[in-house]
Amino acid sequence: MNLVMDIKYETEYRLRIRIYDPKNARYEVPLDTPKVTKAAPIQRYSVIVSNTGDAFNFAVTRKMLEPGQPVVLFNTSGAAPLIFADQFIQLSTFLPTKCLYGLGEHRGSLLHSMDWRRLTTWNRDQAPHDADTGTNLYGHHPFYLMMEDGGRSHGFFLLNSNAKETALQPAPALTWRTIGGVLDLYMFMGPSPSEVVQQYTEVIGRSFMPPYWSLGFHLCKYGYHSVNETMAVVKRMQEAKIPQDTQWNDIDYMDQYKDFTIGTSKFGDQAGMVNTLHSMGMHYVMIVDPGISNKKSSSPYPPYDVGTKMDIWIKDSKGVPLVGKVWPGDVVFPDFTNPKAYDYWTQMTKAFHDQVQFDGMWIDMNELSNFYDGSLTGCPGNKYDNPPYVPAVLGDQLKAKTICPSAQQNFSLTYNVHDLYGLTETMATYQALKTARARRPFIISRSTFAGQGHYGGHWSGDNFARYEDMAVSIPEMLNMNMFGISMIGADICGFHDDTTEQLCQRWQQLGAFYPFSRNHNDLGKKPQDPAVFSDAMKNSTRTALSVRYSLLPYLYTLFHKFPEDTNTYIIDDQFLWGSALMITPVLTKDTTALNTYFPACAWYDFYTGLKITGSGSRIKVNAPLSQINLYVRGGNILPMVEPAMTTTESRKNNFRLLVALNETGQANGGLFWDDGETIGTHDSGVFNMIMFSAGKNFVSSEVMKAGYTGEKMTLDKLTVYGMLVTPKSVTVNGKGAQFQYNSPVKTLTVSIPLVDLLKPFSVKWM
Repeated sequence: MNLVMDIKYETEYRLRIRIYDPKNARYEVPLDTPKVTKAAPIQRYSVIVSNTGDAFNFAVTRKMLEPGQPVVLFNTSGAAPLIFADQFIQLSTFLPTKCLYGLGEHRGSLLHSMDWRRLTTWNRDQAPHDADTGTNLYGHHPFYLMMEDGGRSHGFFLLNSNAKETALQPAPALTWRTIGGVLDLYMFMGPSPSEVVQQYTEVIGRSFMPPYWSLGFHLCKYGYHSVNETMAVVKRMQEAKIPQDTQWNDIDYMDQYKDFTIGTSKFGDQAGMVNTLHSMGMHYVMIVDPGISNKKSSSPYPPYDVGTKMDIWIKDSKGVPLVGKVWPGDVVFPDFTNPKAYDYWTQMTKAFHDQVQFDGMWIDMNELSNFYDGSLTGCPGNKYDNPPYVPAVLGDQLKAKTICPSAQQNFSLTYNVHDLYGLTETMATYQALKTARARRPFIISRSTFAGQGHYGGHWSGDNFARYEDMAVSIPEMLNMNMFGISMIGADICGFHDDTTEQLCQRWQQLGAFYPFSRNHNDLGKKPQDPAVFSDAMKNSTRTALSVRYSLLPYLYTLFHKFPEDTNTYIIDDQFLWGSALMITPVLTKDTTALNTYFPACAWYDFYTGLKITGSGSRIKVNAPLSQINLYVRGGNILPMVEPAMTTTESRKNNFRLLVALNETGQANGGLFWDDGETIGTHDSGVFNMIMFSAGKNFVSSEVMKAGYTGEKMTLDKLTVYGMLVTPKSVTVNGKGAQFQYNSPVKTLTVSIPLVDLLKPFSVKWM
């Protein structure tokens, strides 16, 4: 076999290398990547390839445009030779350091061990029970980020969706093994971690802009058996005065667990329930699985009847619709690589939305999950069902708990496109929701592939009510951010098993700072919504969620401006929102003190404004059960809002600014604002962008864009942390204002007479 190596110098910071057989067309992932026709005039990298006739190898080196030695980032010379066969491809390389992150979806610490670890990817319905096993879970993200000596970083992406395993070796070295497709390699030069991720998402797609309401608190349980039971939970939360934006239902609402149906005996008034939620300023999301029941019935079932007429089912090797089994019994599966399936899914979604005015969709079981191994009739056992090499997948066979690899889809055989199912279903659901609602779609999917974050979010799956599961949710969240999925969270308090009050209390505090914040648990387990616990638990949850709701303008701005921001890659027991807010949760039982790492700069206790001077080391701090510790980095201005029970209400409230001065008495920040639900406001210009800056004796604003006037935007309060000198007077736009100065902690609070944020303002003190 004579292979071609195609090298494309796509941008200054991005290199693409394709290795393929030009005489035999092979499957390639149909991801919409940037089309580049000319080499970048400046490149921060160089490629060296072995001479013709020599053993094949190549190396990629970072060019140093400042003093320093070039760094070899990827070097196959001396490693195991390239193998490129029909159903087995292997590529090995030496790496510059052992500081490697990414390669999902797997459970474990953020920093990978390079001690002969093997990571397998082949999307599977698998509860993530144990850490650091490397077994295949719900998603497939063949991307890694590596920190180099000296603080620079780079990234690597293998655009290949076949089953694969990645071997990590202590040399340090890495070996990719995949059983199909081609080698389509991208390298990203960074040099900062956030720049690496930005360069990666430029290829796979930027993170979607969520509807504002989706940043509120969500509540669900498998086992709300009726409308009355569902609304009783909402009432319980309201009576406890705990913020909640969205109520969810699991498969309980369906008729015999069939998609796009309503169980009339107990959920007959589902439409009325949703209308009631809307009247309360709340929203509603329900689950939809891909399996469509093919059970014969005397009454029509449009999801099956229409799908059969449109001929959009996945077929077996003989061209007959493949029959699997999930919750409703025997089912067939839409082929979302078929464009007709998009129209089908839109029809079904819109028809159901005409009955029940839901606001978002939760798509589950889309790895594909199958209660048969392969199909009702098994698999033919050809070279795709039984390939010569099988990566170390759970179940030891590719068909285990899913459909036959030989099953036919429009793009290619399932052998090639199995791991794209969750992504393609998300894409179809995005189109369906746009059509049905004409507003910004909100989708949470269990199965993911590279590019998922462009269309929807993800939750980490069926976790357990254990402290270790709570702790590992932080690296899970950071990894997904690295993969370009910003809307990510874990089932707060745990899905499997019964939680305890202390565990749930600590988890609710942490979960208040997941980008996607949802409490959810399993059928037959005790209710764990925050309102069922003691007053102390209710109070601490109310406090944590009220802080979240007050900070939503800051979080929303991060989604707009920094959708790929990732920080603190080495530490995975605390994390940052953007660059300004550090969250340090308690992750172990009976713990009321933490050794918190403070990077070398000024930090302030979020609640009190007390200054902590970080030195790049850990400091012991109190961590009472009543609250989660939060710290603001000096040099930042956080836009905030007066919290409320829902985002619908909080958007009517006044804005506030929290100013945290750095060591030189300066700070800056920004606020992005639109109506929170219209699609494409950035492109249409119907948004506001306001920048804030602070110096030693002032805070001022500059209105960069004032394209949205649908709501009032008034500022009523300004708080400054790190105010070293007692002010004698404070003015707002030249007029005297009331203020308070706390001398022991050096904080200034100014009462603002409702300044219009769409006009520049200035607060000064003397």
